[in-house]
Amino acid sequence: MGKIILGSSSPRRADILKKLKLDYEIIPSGYVEPHDQTDFSYSYVEDLAYNKALDVAKRVNEDALIIGADTIVVVDNKILGKPKDKQDAYDTLKMLSGRTHIVVTGVTVIKTPSLDTKIESETTYVTFENLSDEQIEYYIENFKPFDKAGSYGIQELPQGYIKSVDGDLDNVIGLPSDRVLKMLKSFD
Repeated sequence: MGKIILGSSSPRRADILKKLKLDYEIIPSGYVEPHDQTDFSYSYVEDLAYNKALDVAKRVNEDALIIGADTIVVVDNKILGKPKDKQDAYDTLKMLSGRTHIVVTGVTVIKTPSLDTKIESETTYVTFENLSDEQIEYYIENFKPFDKAGSYGIQELPQGYIKSVDGDLDNVIGLPSDRVLKMLKSFD
């Protein structure tokens, strides 16, 4: 398959690649995301993934496959970013309580040096249980979800928070494993 480079410093994405038993290295993308978009579109999340991968690809001077990704949480067609503070995290989790929302990851794989590119996205439906104020406060206090879109990390949520996940759980964590494997293999 050749050299694989993850254009992300996300430990969760790195863990998913490890689980897939892929040999890879990390070169974090320097692309700065605009945070002015509030309405969801697949082209938006795919553009973010592309720009992250392209930033890394421009710095790699050997044959490699560069993976760029961006994961967003969407409810009512609105993008839920990372919470600004405890109150924002609380308000977000209260809004998600008892509802289904989508988690979308845009994935780009760029082959260097040719810059051949594949761009795809994966959607997973996540339904929360009806959460009590105490559950929300417990989660925020104990797990500090301030670096996570939608104010939660599904892999760390205690029992009784999630009702169902319809789709790729790895996608919710940050990288759709099956889709990434297929994209990488398509370059062989």
